[in-house]
Amino acid sequence: MDQKHEDPHVDAATGMPTTGHEWDGIRELNTPLPRWWLGIFYATIVWSIGYWIVYPAWPLLTDTTKGVIGYASRIDIGADMARLKAQRAAQAAGMTDATPAQIKADPTLFQIAMAQGKAAFGDNCAACHGVGGAGARGYPNLNDDDWLWGGSLPAIQQTIRHGIRVAGDNDTRVSQMPAFGRDGVLKREEILAVASHVRELAGLSTEPKADLKLGRKVFADNCAACHGATGKGNQELGAPNLTDAISLYGMDMASLTETIANSRNGVMPAWAGRLDETTIKALTVYVHSLGGGQ
Repeated sequence: MDQKHEDPHVDAATGMPTTGHEWDGIRELNTPLPRWWLGIFYATIVWSIGYWIVYPAWPLLTDTTKGVIGYASRIDIGADMARLKAQRAAQAAGMTDATPAQIKADPTLFQIAMAQGKAAFGDNCAACHGVGGAGARGYPNLNDDDWLWGGSLPAIQQTIRHGIRVAGDNDTRVSQMPAFGRDGVLKREEILAVASHVRELAGLSTEPKADLKLGRKVFADNCAACHGATGKGNQELGAPNLTDAISLYGMDMASLTETIANSRNGVMPAWAGRLDETTIKALTVYVHSLGGGQ
């Protein structure tokens, strides 16, 4: 594309002067901006100067200019948060000395706990358990009545306070399933057989070639001590019920053999110290009320 620089001249068609630039025979008109547009433009410049003077605007080495009126939205946010904290403290005053059971039995405290618990759940728990508590692979569904450690109010409160497998917390929930394959306790065929038996316990279909007789023997020798002879589980040990077809990591053969061979060791944070006791009580009541509380 050719670009020519020539002296400005007046365009015959429009009567407007040109800039002297030409591209492929097309000349660029030198049309002035509308006065109203220029007026607004200059007004914004004046406005910006006034804004710099009146409001905090210019960054300094360690702070910013404060402005004539000293206003900052952070001041309003801080004041709003302080008012909200005071309001919540007044509303939840009755929860301080009440147990979760007493809170749930009191309609006023229960309503406050549900609102506070829902907010706390969304901020701290939903990332793993989902917004509605339905869970995901590796994260328990809090809406059903299948609990590793119990779904009563005291049990839920204990789990929230101290978490699961938290290092340095003597009251944390701890269970340890052996890695039967990785540690060489069971052979490959024994792992496949006991996995088929677990599906049998849950009322699920098994492969025609599955050695269920071997699976039952392996289960009785290695698994029944924690899960029970009939696979009903033991909440005191955190051993899941294997008869309800509900599993954190799946009941298909691939997932079961992986669990048996290498074990699973999920971790949940301990919220004591991170959340105040009133919030933990509200969370306890909220989780218990999701639908799976015992």
